[in-house]
Amino acid sequence: MPEPSSQLPTVIQPGDHSRVTQAILDFVSQIPDSNVSGSKDPENEARSLASRAARRAALTAGSLALPPGPLGWLTVLPELIAIWKIQAQMVSDIAAAYGQHSVLGREQMLWCLFRHTAAQAFRDMVVRVGDRVLFRRMGYTVAARVAKRVGVKVSQRAVGNGISRWLPVVGAVGVGAYAYYDTGQVARTTIALFSAPIETDDTTAADTEPATPKIGLARRVIHKVTRRTPTG
Repeated sequence: MPEPSSQLPTVIQPGDHSRVTQAILDFVSQIPDSNVSGSKDPENEARSLASRAARRAALTAGSLALPPGPLGWLTVLPELIAIWKIQAQMVSDIAAAYGQHSVLGREQMLWCLFRHTAAQAFRDMVVRVGDRVLFRRMGYTVAARVAKRVGVKVSQRAVGNGISRWLPVVGAVGVGAYAYYDTGQVARTTIALFSAPIETDDTTAADTEPATPKIGLARRVIHKVTRRTPTG
């Protein structure tokens, strides 16, 4: 029996999930520690942390994208993992700068890392209340469903990154630039989240897919037809 990859430790039963989905589940289930202390000026501290992380992400992604051609395809997944590690540490540090590291959990990490990638995936998990964000707790089923939706978007982007590896140097520059931009988006979501109080709903997000709105439309049509039906 082959040993599991050390790069992608399994968090839940793999089932039909892709390797990207498994990687996402692993990252949001393990919150990095932070050495950052609560800051008197958390906004400036957070922006400084974001700037350093974005530069590091760009350098890491660009370096991994240097191998040309088929060899470059082998670095796509390691690149994603490396960038997520940088971004996850940044999220942890920003939360600590705002003095809210204790409330950073799987739901918040998933939101910060991937909200800008697939916002619709979070509609069962996150509710906006004014400027605040209310999180519902996730069971493994919900976490896997959200991660799978995000994984589809991430995989589509990874294909584009893989194609760019056929363009030596130029492709690496483009990959690095996107990593810089992507890390900036994560930072923006994280700062917006932790700059306000975070609330958690004790109810667990539904394990089933949300009902399609067509059902409600069908009921309205039936009701309308019934009202127009002449009586004897």
